Amino acid sequence: MLRTRVIPCLLLHGAGLVKTRRFREPTYVGDPINAIRIFNDKEVDELIFLDITASREGRGPALQTIRDFASECFMPVGYGGGIRSLADAREVLSVGIEKVVVNTLALRTPQVISQIARDFGAQAVVASIDARKKMFGGYEVMGAGGTEKTGLEPAAHARRMVELGAGEIFINSIDRDGTQSGYDLALVRSVADAVSVPVIACGGAAELSHFSAAVSEGHASAVAAGSMFVFHGKHRAVLISYPSRSELERALP
Repeated sequence: MLRTRVIPCLLLHGAGLVKTRRFREPTYVGDPINAIRIFNDKEVDELIFLDITASREGRGPALQTIRDFASECFMPVGYGGGIRSLADAREVLSVGIEKVVVNTLALRTPQVISQIARDFGAQAVVASIDARKKMFGGYEVMGAGGTEKTGLEPAAHARRMVELGAGEIFINSIDRDGTQSGYDLALVRSVADAVSVPVIACGGAAELSHFSAAVSEGHASAVAAGSMFVFHGKHRAVLISYPSRSELERALP
């Protein structure tokens, strides 16, 4: 078994899957259930689903949809989007999801992180951090789907999330999202070196060498990707795919 998890990160927009570029321009890429079945056949390590409009629209998780996903998946699943309270987290975890991915909640009512960790364990809480480069250097955590400045520095925010009980950090580069230009290794490393829990790198992956760089240079514990697993070729034709186990073993022994 690979020590490094390789995780497709799938974005939900209504009933369909989309892929964004720098958190904008959502492009429809297919039906979630179809994608799940393909990833089942590919024996992926884990899946993460993020509903990218739930928090901005002020609505909670779509529980029936989430239940349908969980019933189809053969692998562990994390879900984020619209989780506003301990009750929301409890409902999501009760339908077969293994982890809740919290972002807006972690910024607005961070104490709920401790409540979820207390009731379900730290391993059930993934703190998601969306970060963007600042004009004069450094990085800033962005809220509301990358539209609101928070004034927070990613590494410090990650430490705070771990102190509150998060068992994992998901660090996503807004600048690299959908660009397939490689992970922002400096951003990933700054967060990974600041905390003692696993860090998942996301944003920019296009090839297997990007995975290995995220681990060796970025000190990530796991890697996530979207475009790499849903697009094919320079014209970005939609094709759900996943590397073979032998390919991953060569890149990530």
